[in-house]
Amino acid sequence: MRILLVDDNNTNLKLLTKLVKKLDNCEAVPFSTPEAVLSALPELDFDIAIIDYQMPVYNGVELFTEIVRFEKYANVPVVFVTADKDMTTRMAALNAGAIDFLTKPVNPVEFQARVQNIVSLTVARRQLSDQAEWLRREVDKAVGELRLREQEIIHRLTLAAEYKDPETARHTLRVASYSEAIARELGLSDQECTDIRLAAPMHDIGKVAMPDKVLLKQGRLTEAEYRQMQAHAQIGSDILSRSHSSLLQLASEIAASHHERWDGQGYPNRLSGDTIPISGRIVCIADNFDALTTERPYKSAWSYDKTVEHILGRAGTQFDPACVAAFERALPTIREIMETDRREQAQEAALRAAALDVGKIAIAR
Repeated sequence: MRILLVDDNNTNLKLLTKLVKKLDNCEAVPFSTPEAVLSALPELDFDIAIIDYQMPVYNGVELFTEIVRFEKYANVPVVFVTADKDMTTRMAALNAGAIDFLTKPVNPVEFQARVQNIVSLTVARRQLSDQAEWLRREVDKAVGELRLREQEIIHRLTLAAEYKDPETARHTLRVASYSEAIARELGLSDQECTDIRLAAPMHDIGKVAMPDKVLLKQGRLTEAEYRQMQAHAQIGSDILSRSHSSLLQLASEIAASHHERWDGQGYPNRLSGDTIPISGRIVCIADNFDALTTERPYKSAWSYDKTVEHILGRAGTQFDPACVAAFERALPTIREIMETDRREQAQEAALRAAALDVGKIAIAR
């Protein structure tokens, strides 16, 4: 335990140093001037400060006020040594953070008792702090493990949806990345942005309940088929609802709201404006952008520029204007995500073609 001693009187400083050395496991760190102490900050390490109140240039309170400007010393216990019994002096010391006083001339027995108590208190506080830090780490570890399990559940449910429609896999990952980019430009916290990225792939989980003749139909849906397809939003929310997992709760919210419209003309609940959860408003734009820029059985892919113009032109009707503005700010990131995905798909196609050629050669032999 390092104890800072500050006294401009050398005789007193030597006495205090000698008394500290008699304490168990304590080391004196003596200074004869406040200026010398300030010059040594913030590299100076000590656990307790014992400071003479009456000194030239800086008195004890003024010195300690300067010391605690550094965060590392904010919780260091300080004892003031003073011959002044005036209440004003003592109140100034207490307001500065003093936990005790020693009266000059210092009584060695009193010094030993008071300082030993402070040492014991400091040790106990440090142990409590260490225990609190250990507990915090354990809680963080448990939360991290829980979050990993939640992510695994979402991943496996997403895989289940992909069995019906292989294109769903890349679509869900792109929508997740676009959604995160929009959320960041909207000013959501890092945790909220991450959660949206993790939960967004579940937005179409309700399609597992759709008949193949509707889900995989080549060409436009009939009015009856379209109404049937619309049910996937509520079905997806129902699949994910009532979970204790915060991520699955968010995924349920997204599934239910990503087809709602800002003007109230969406589905399944005809929500409008701010009554639509922010997660759903974000994923709605990301989902539409991806749907328009990719080829579907019933349509060709739109160009990037045409899609951007389409979304910007529907701010305030189909889409939340604030989310559209965030989408516009995120376009450099969104375009890079889109182009990276297309490069990866081209590479995968080339590898499949090469493997097929190798297979044909082997059969020919």
